[in-house]
Amino acid sequence: MSLGAATLAGIRGLRPWRLLPTPTGTPFTFCYAVVLLVTSVVAEHADPSVISSMHQGSSTDVAHLADRPVFVLVASALWIAGGITSPYAIGFLFVLTALERRVGALRAAAVFVLGHVVATLATEIPVGLSVLVGHLPGTSLHRLDYGISFGVAASVGALAGVLAPWLRWAVLAGFGWMLVEDLIAFTDPMTNWGHLLALTVGVATWPLLRGGVGRAAA
Repeated sequence: MSLGAATLAGIRGLRPWRLLPTPTGTPFTFCYAVVLLVTSVVAEHADPSVISSMHQGSSTDVAHLADRPVFVLVASALWIAGGITSPYAIGFLFVLTALERRVGALRAAAVFVLGHVVATLATEIPVGLSVLVGHLPGTSLHRLDYGISFGVAASVGALAGVLAPWLRWAVLAGFGWMLVEDLIAFTDPMTNWGHLLALTVGVATWPLLRGGVGRAAA
């Protein structure tokens, strides 16, 4: 086959629609994306005071985690900090789609939830302890914290493990450096540390995910 024919065949073989979630191919990502779209539209058009109250009620701050942990861990993941045009919203769409196509819906959902829960607890528990010993003011118990970024960061780490080696390390290096730059900027250190921890959680799932590669529906 000539080079031109091979190139043409390769182009014809591309299926760009597989980059986006579908109800049958990636049900977890698709359904979750619909929910996030709805909450984002509501956040964009509803009364700002109402949305602020809903965000505060969904926050995984220390006070809420101590009172109703399961509720706020779920509710906080129903909102996108920064809206649907934020980097983590775009990352959610493409990263979760790619991960779910490779390892299946259950494993992809487990990675996302694990990253969200572990990174949330790991960043909020130290805040509670610091308030307890007097290193932080009591207002820190109500630090606003919501969004999908921890779950997305964990999914990036997990996805890297099922990619070709050269692409795996490129993804980890690129995303990891972005997180380190955010940490150096020191605008929100607790959240920035949470992103790095969530990425590590995703990497830690590699041995559990590789057995599921290829089982996802096309």
